[in-house]
Amino acid sequence: MKKTYVLDTNVILYSPRSILCFDDGNVVIPEVVLEELDSFKKNTGELGANARIAARLIDGLRKKGNLSKGVELSNGGKLRVEMNHYDTIMPPAWDKAKPDNRIIQVCKALKENGEDVFLITKDIFERIKADTVGINVDDYYEKVVPEYDDQYTGRAEVYASSDKIDNFYKNRILNLEDLSVYSEETQEYSTPYLYANQFLIIHSLQNQKKTALGKYDGDKVIPLLYKDMIPLGISPRNVGQKFMLEALFSNADKAPLVIVKGPAGTAKTLFSLAVGLHKILEEDSGQYRRILVCRPNVTMDEEIGYLPGTEEEKIAPFMRPVFDNLEILIDSDEKERYKNEKELNDKIRELFDRRIITTEAVAFLRGRSIVKNWVIIDEAQNLSPKQVKAIVTRVGEGTKLILIGDPEQIDQPFLDYRSNGLCYASEKMKGSKLCYQVTLKYDECERSPLAHEASKRL
Repeated sequence: MKKTYVLDTNVILYSPRSILCFDDGNVVIPEVVLEELDSFKKNTGELGANARIAARLIDGLRKKGNLSKGVELSNGGKLRVEMNHYDTIMPPAWDKAKPDNRIIQVCKALKENGEDVFLITKDIFERIKADTVGINVDDYYEKVVPEYDDQYTGRAEVYASSDKIDNFYKNRILNLEDLSVYSEETQEYSTPYLYANQFLIIHSLQNQKKTALGKYDGDKVIPLLYKDMIPLGISPRNVGQKFMLEALFSNADKAPLVIVKGPAGTAKTLFSLAVGLHKILEEDSGQYRRILVCRPNVTMDEEIGYLPGTEEEKIAPFMRPVFDNLEILIDSDEKERYKNEKELNDKIRELFDRRIITTEAVAFLRGRSIVKNWVIIDEAQNLSPKQVKAIVTRVGEGTKLILIGDPEQIDQPFLDYRSNGLCYASEKMKGSKLCYQVTLKYDECERSPLAHEASKRL
């Protein structure tokens, strides 16, 4: 029996071509979904664009037959718009006028008619409600991304003999055959499979205290070049931060994209700003024109409003975490830093007045070609895969793009640790020689003793 997939509005708004992505199954769109899509069609953001794409797609299929009876899809299934089943009995307390309940009512009726029904929705509460009346439910992922614990971290722990590690320090090279990885399942050592630019902690097989840090360049293992750099007085305190420094300091021609994932307090934003300022102010090589900082709290779907003030003034509240980090970088003396707040603020203001640092709403990245900029996209876990693609494809010659975020702190509806743009980019870009990645761990939180303790316990 073919499966019947009933699509919720949020699935089509997330991915309008989802209609065509269910193999040879039959796809059902309740008429209330069409009404909801119609209400989005004039939106200027991504949701409006997706509603219009879906409308054109469905209209094209309409021309091939009768949508109420079902139209053949290229994958062997059928698409139909369901207008019936208003008399199907629902829990008496449920409001039948509510779109979510109407969609569940359609699912229930189709199941009672003998169809193998699955409700596809990104609304968790709708999945819960549908389950209570016996409907099979599932989320929808346009791009296949593994569970968070199985996602690419950009780092690995491997083993080598003590002699090989000594030779690595001396000759600055290790072959892949010199390394091994331990499998808990087989309880055996084997040659590891590594991705280009993957960072390595190399342990000695004979001496637990002997280790080395390296990076696989796609052919061999080489030492880290920048792990001991101290940009603006900020020194790395753990292995993850040393990996992050290596990724950030690598030139834009070799590493134009850096992806850093990790929990709060692991200094992702701090190091991204520190290295950028070091490159512009201290190296003074002219490699980068400015630092451009964006946060998707001002998303591609939101207008920044018509109230008085510049764009920078309007988005300033969203950039408060950036200012917090700049306070640390401008004055590294913790005892003296906050004695003169006005002087500290004036120094930060100067960075913006001189356009060394600029901030911008993510919406205005569309259509641009960003050349010779140090671009930081903070909180990138709140972007969709389509938004991340739009940003990465804006990168011009000489620009370095840093995507940073915590996949466990997602604020945007219908995004989670599998469907967000940060994790999507991480999975799709692993193995690219143009991309460096590192995932920081909970025990690498350095914000404060309390932040470290909370990251472990809460």
